[in-house]
Amino acid sequence: MSMVDITTKPAVFREAVAVGKLKLRAETIELIKKGKIEKGDPLYTAKIAGILAAKNTSAIIPLCHPLPLTNVKIEIKVKDETTITVTSTVRTRAQTGVEMEALVATTVALLTIWDMVKQYEKNTTGQYPFTTIEKIQVTRKIKTESQEEKLK
Repeated sequence: MSMVDITTKPAVFREAVAVGKLKLRAETIELIKKGKIEKGDPLYTAKIAGILAAKNTSAIIPLCHPLPLTNVKIEIKVKDETTITVTSTVRTRAQTGVEMEALVATTVALLTIWDMVKQYEKNTTGQYPFTTIEKIQVTRKIKTESQEEKLK
């Protein structure tokens, strides 16, 4: 077993976008909107957690290359009365892509929100029958010689 050898590959501009959803009870979404979550602002905290996760992906996924990330952007939106979406955009100029970094950023951001609101999601027996993380996927991947080419 070994890492993929990228020694001879040229460094090029790369970008990946990953999206995921968190389903919560409508009452929990209302508490988030009103700023009434006891632990603090879960959306702001999740943005920071997602950025940190992207930066540490190679420490989490055993054969993933450590990359010099040039930008990580986490967008979080309350889509409707029961859904929050997280979109992570990760950029680098490197020899391999940033799909794993985008996926890890999205996943950790979603988990952070869940952690911060879990006390409101439990039912009478302490279970989470309404809470789910769904559809985490890479929605875009770009590889070009330069960022300017991407914009054409």
